[in-house]
Amino acid sequence: MKLKRLMALSMAAVMTLSLTACGGSNDDTSSNNTAATDSNASSTDNNAAADNNTTTDDAASTDGDKTAEGVPTIDKINVGEDYKDLTASIKILTNRTDIVDTVYAGYAEQFMQIYPNISVEYEAVTDYEEAVTLRLTAGGWGDIMFIPTSVPKNELSTYFQPLGDYNTLDAIYNFVDEKTFEGNVYGIANGGTAGGIAYNKKVWKDAGITEMPKTPDEFLDDLQKIKDNTDAVPLYTNFSAGWTMGAWDQYIECAATGDPDFHNNLPHMKDPFTKRDDMTGPYAVYYVLYESVARKLVEEDPASSDWESSKGAINRGEIATMVLGSWAVNQFKEAGDNPDDIGYMPFPITVNGKQYAGSGGNYGYGINKDASDDNKIASLLYVKWLIEESPMFLDEGSIPARKDGEFPSVLEAFDGVELIANSPAPDGEEDLFDDVNNESEVGINNNDYPDCEILEAALYGTRTLDEIMAEWNQKWSSAQESLGVEVNK
Repeated sequence: MKLKRLMALSMAAVMTLSLTACGGSNDDTSSNNTAATDSNASSTDNNAAADNNTTTDDAASTDGDKTAEGVPTIDKINVGEDYKDLTASIKILTNRTDIVDTVYAGYAEQFMQIYPNISVEYEAVTDYEEAVTLRLTAGGWGDIMFIPTSVPKNELSTYFQPLGDYNTLDAIYNFVDEKTFEGNVYGIANGGTAGGIAYNKKVWKDAGITEMPKTPDEFLDDLQKIKDNTDAVPLYTNFSAGWTMGAWDQYIECAATGDPDFHNNLPHMKDPFTKRDDMTGPYAVYYVLYESVARKLVEEDPASSDWESSKGAINRGEIATMVLGSWAVNQFKEAGDNPDDIGYMPFPITVNGKQYAGSGGNYGYGINKDASDDNKIASLLYVKWLIEESPMFLDEGSIPARKDGEFPSVLEAFDGVELIANSPAPDGEEDLFDDVNNESEVGINNNDYPDCEILEAALYGTRTLDEIMAEWNQKWSSAQESLGVEVNK
């Protein structure tokens, strides 16, 4: 599926929705997918990461270790030591409209104290996914960007500079497989998140809830208790923002199955959206969404929900629960006077007596392949400083990019929950999920359209969840047949 076709599908989906959400702005999101290295690798690979610590690599202490085109890989560059005389001016595109002039400007100032001849300028982009996708095809967009999810892996080299080979960088950084194609890494994640649910601990306690839910029905029962015993909105969908609905798609894999290979097996599965007797898998996740809306346990008018105001509302206890990645917790804590009331729980699905949570990278930093060599090197210096030396991960409460970094305190509540991640795709199948997903037009993680379809059906009572899932199974099967994909019976 080519980028231009993805853009057309994206815009068509937005235009045909009966409500005003989905496919909208994701200005504040830090998380778009959950395929990443697992948490155990983050702790057990410390020695490997230390062995590859680029700040002590003698080979990187000179400016002469470069690729054929004159630009080093990120592992062969030492921030603060190399390229001290380099003069460049670089521009970075970001979705973080809320902190671009404060936090991000502060990072740029700190870096420019180390490299006074390198000028760093941020540009915040609203409607990030759609706007940046258009700018990619036009060119001349700048030097560094958060790589949009619309770029398939086989087109990464069309737009972005290779940062190094997978085997080398995977020993140092988390989540590099997400932006790797044919052994080359094109993006390094701006940290990572774990998948779960943000909640107001005081509201849940006031509702009389003493134990965290571990199944979909337990969670729905708890939402009903919140509705009956408090004035808070039990579950705020944030439907109008669109991108906020994407977490539901992210949880259908690791969190719902405990299987790191589920994502890669999904294109080969027969009827993957069918209800399972043990209420695991994709159906169980979408059941929670559908039933929450159908039972009126969400905001009264999802089409008029508001992302920015929801941060303060959950801090004040006006909202009890939001399904978002762990990146959102710090924003909720900082949005009012009750930071200690904000907690984070795993998604309520239990697989053979155990709960799982997917961990994955936030947006990946990509460097423009068409920039000058000086700007590419300056961009490499800044990206490496951000992910290794800046206070970014502490500020945002996210999983650090380096495998030897400390995990955020927000995940302390996940005691007994295993953090896992999608395994890298088998050779030759790097694009298979995208191909089947796009051909089927089910659109998992594409502008969040599936979640919007489910919410609308539940809101208006137009279709049952079983009817929607049956249609998705048929579309998936047709795509497999059209693409000649082997289906496991």
